[in-house]
Amino acid sequence: MNLVASAPVAAQSITMASTTSTEQSGLFGHLLPEFRKASGIDIKVVAVGTGQAIDMARRGDADVLFVHDQAAEEKFVAEGGAVKRYPVMYNDFVLVGPKADPAGARGSDIVEALRKLAAANGAFISRGDKSGTHAAELRYWAQAGLADRKGGGYKECGCGMGPALNIGSSANAYVLTDRGTWLSFKNRGDLVILVEGDKRLFNQYGVMVVNPAKFPHVKAAEAQKFVDWVISPAGQGAIAAYKIGGEQLFFPNAGSQ
Repeated sequence: MNLVASAPVAAQSITMASTTSTEQSGLFGHLLPEFRKASGIDIKVVAVGTGQAIDMARRGDADVLFVHDQAAEEKFVAEGGAVKRYPVMYNDFVLVGPKADPAGARGSDIVEALRKLAAANGAFISRGDKSGTHAAELRYWAQAGLADRKGGGYKECGCGMGPALNIGSSANAYVLTDRGTWLSFKNRGDLVILVEGDKRLFNQYGVMVVNPAKFPHVKAAEAQKFVDWVISPAGQGAIAAYKIGGEQLFFPNAGSQ
């Protein structure tokens, strides 16, 4: 009797363009195994700044997009890059800096803090990488009336959140960071949170399937399974359960907008 060995079934896999903050905070290390258990689908994450992640999706080089710059996300949907944007979770930005706070930036008003920083020519490390965090930072400088006058200590690293914090730590400089990456960051040196609690520091994340009508090779069905799962009670619960030192890093809010 001839037995024909059945070929092993290849695992389904999709590519996600996402941000350094979701990757470096450790969220995906917690979240994606849960999704794989529920669906059998592997996700390969390419973690870059939000602007680069959207550009990847714009070229059809990703199946799903998970980022945090709402204006840019809505523009991407309006261009036909995705059919729909789904809110998924939020956290907030914080301004960290040297404990001694030589620029006197400490408080709960990010715009006032940046004005003090510029006036003192305080050392400030900007990501300078068109990420969601960089977009937010530029928005705050504009609100401070300082888009072109950020002070002599302002430097752009063109890097992700973790490397920007490493530079800030070694240079004893101020850095705008998402709270998730800060909580998971080990090399803090003398840096502490100086500004938090300003409602302008709210940081919303969205998720969307890259439009298969525009890019027929996109694995839209599998990508939609991820979107459906991450906004479901199971996915939202997994986001809420991710903590470091007992502190929750991201707060699920699917269906909020």
